[in-house]
Amino acid sequence: MRGCWLLALVCGAGLARAEGFAFVTESHVAPILVAAGEPEFVRLAAEDLASDVLTITGRRPDVLQGGAVPEGACVTIATRAGGAWESYRVSAAGGRLRIEGGDARGTMFGVYAFIEQVLKVDPLGFWSGRVPAKRAELTWREVALEAGAPSFKYRGWFINDEDLLTEWQESAGRRDIDYPYYGQVVSREAMERVAEALVRCRFNLIIPASFIDIRNPPEAALIDVCARRGVFVSQHHVEPMGVSAFTYFNYWKARGRELKYSYHSHPQEVREVWRAVAERWAAYPNVIWQLGLRGVADRPMWQADANVPQSDAERGRIISEAMADQVRILDEVCPRQPRLLSTTLWAEGSVLNQQGHLKIPEGTIVVFADNSPGWKWQRDFYETPRHPKNTYGVYYHHGLIGSGPHLAQGVPPHKTHELLRAAAERGAGDYAIFNVANVREFVLGIDATAKMTWRLEGYDPDAWLDAWVAERFSLRQPEIANAYRIYFNAYQLHDVQKVPFLLDGQMFGAGGKVLSDMAKKLREGHVGKGADKERSADGDAAAEVQAKAADAFYEGLNDMHPKPLGRRTSVKRVAAQRAGFGLAALHAAAAAARLPAAEAVTLRDNLLYPARFMERTSAWLERLLTAAEALDVGDTAACARELEAAEAAFAELPALAEAYCHGPWKEWYRGCKKLNIAAKLAATRQVAKAAREWVTDSPAL
Repeated sequence: MRGCWLLALVCGAGLARAEGFAFVTESHVAPILVAAGEPEFVRLAAEDLASDVLTITGRRPDVLQGGAVPEGACVTIATRAGGAWESYRVSAAGGRLRIEGGDARGTMFGVYAFIEQVLKVDPLGFWSGRVPAKRAELTWREVALEAGAPSFKYRGWFINDEDLLTEWQESAGRRDIDYPYYGQVVSREAMERVAEALVRCRFNLIIPASFIDIRNPPEAALIDVCARRGVFVSQHHVEPMGVSAFTYFNYWKARGRELKYSYHSHPQEVREVWRAVAERWAAYPNVIWQLGLRGVADRPMWQADANVPQSDAERGRIISEAMADQVRILDEVCPRQPRLLSTTLWAEGSVLNQQGHLKIPEGTIVVFADNSPGWKWQRDFYETPRHPKNTYGVYYHHGLIGSGPHLAQGVPPHKTHELLRAAAERGAGDYAIFNVANVREFVLGIDATAKMTWRLEGYDPDAWLDAWVAERFSLRQPEIANAYRIYFNAYQLHDVQKVPFLLDGQMFGAGGKVLSDMAKKLREGHVGKGADKERSADGDAAAEVQAKAADAFYEGLNDMHPKPLGRRTSVKRVAAQRAGFGLAALHAAAAAARLPAAEAVTLRDNLLYPARFMERTSAWLERLLTAAEALDVGDTAACARELEAAEAAFAELPALAEAYCHGPWKEWYRGCKKLNIAAKLAATRQVAKAAREWVTDSPAL
């Protein structure tokens, strides 16, 4: 562990005796003095402190930059160089409050620790909708906070799968990207809210978006917003050196050339783009460079070029050569800058590295990935030897656009803690980055992750959940905490792989496939012919993985797509999940009815909505699977009845979603194009109508 963590309010908890501080009284508001020479991100933290005091009391402290310490009560913010990494100390003496950091980020985090732990401002308040309680005065008999270096040195967010963020507000600009999502650039206001929440949670790293092309000014602005907050900025694993296939295509299109994206077939052209883009990224002070080689979208490089050799050894050699080239380019582009390198062992990367086919440059942070829904590390995490000249970290999913979780949180804090503890114990505790998708859906998981990556030692997920509930809800706390536990326990785990297999995206995909198959049978008259093959509740993804298991990419995805279950087994498991979410919703609704209005909104958004969303989606899939079984045996009347029930269950989702998208979140689902509720409802209605018409036209069947 990287240091100690001490907190004391009122009692001092073993620290030297702390003294009181009066921030706001009837007669005065203490100013905030930021020491001369502090970086911009420390001043921004001071401004956030002043804004929070204004929200709580209606009176805003002055923020002063440099100069003499004012007479009387005041807050002083200063860095005392030479301390532990990101450490801080907050203390009161002589009627003044001192916030000091062992380095500049530590100073910033000291400010945010005071805001969260003393002012009681939710670091994710913008995303949760939770506002601090109003108070006329802010005074404390004693104040003392102290933290040593955090457990994980680099801790951050990956704003990935951000379909909602891209279209929630008016776009900051267009993206030239041949992809069905992320066609707009996230608005600057939304990105500023993301970056502010990141540092309020005391994270220090961010990948600001998927497929960033830094040559496009609106996309570069996303990096600018984050860099102003003093954090490390990095790159998606599909964009080593900041270059995705889309950036490559745009670069050469602007020069009148259409080239295959292939380091194997066009190495010189790829290196040229790496260099051009690296020169722009090098303008930022804290870059963690992503090394590696991927293809188009989130696929391996050989799927973009059929000429790539077929053996894993040759493919590993090509990727290794690419990483060596990337380091040489950085040697030339930024020779005198402190350099941080990382490579993410995702999908085929995990398999090739485990087989010993990758030569990773010394000094690189090697990042192991989970199995997508945040439930377990891939096999290479446990079996790959650690190299003493590299450091190691992890990449973890709170959210995922395809199989989920995406519109409903899915990973309980105890599972995240289990995996992060394993990371620390197995030498992969230097770096942790979390896919947080669109942020809003995962505020509980993000907050838990913030606490455990800052101080893993002594973290108790059950105690944390109870405290989290107690801080947010003034009544019915045991019932609410129990409702959260029921919610997370409702997710069904696969019998073999022991991972969730009925997450929101998995159910949407499975239901879409069932609808497509039934529509085809009704259209072509293949009623009563039996099933072509047993379908699982997670569709064809698993079958595709099995069929292509010899390919390192699909082998790497194996744990991400649970093996098929028979239809009847699937129906039973979906029904059990439906019942679990129904029970969680029942408890949440009962508690919400007794809470103050603002607290009720928080509970409805964060628990009642996802519970009802998952319950109705489970009911829809359960009925679809039963309808398909009836169709296979020729009972079209039963099929039609089940489809009508499926339609009725799914038809409740638009109203649920509208209630969730209230106030400033009115357009929150405008960009929801992957898990498209309206499209799935239309497809369900269309097949239900076809089944009714079949019964009417063919009464004998």
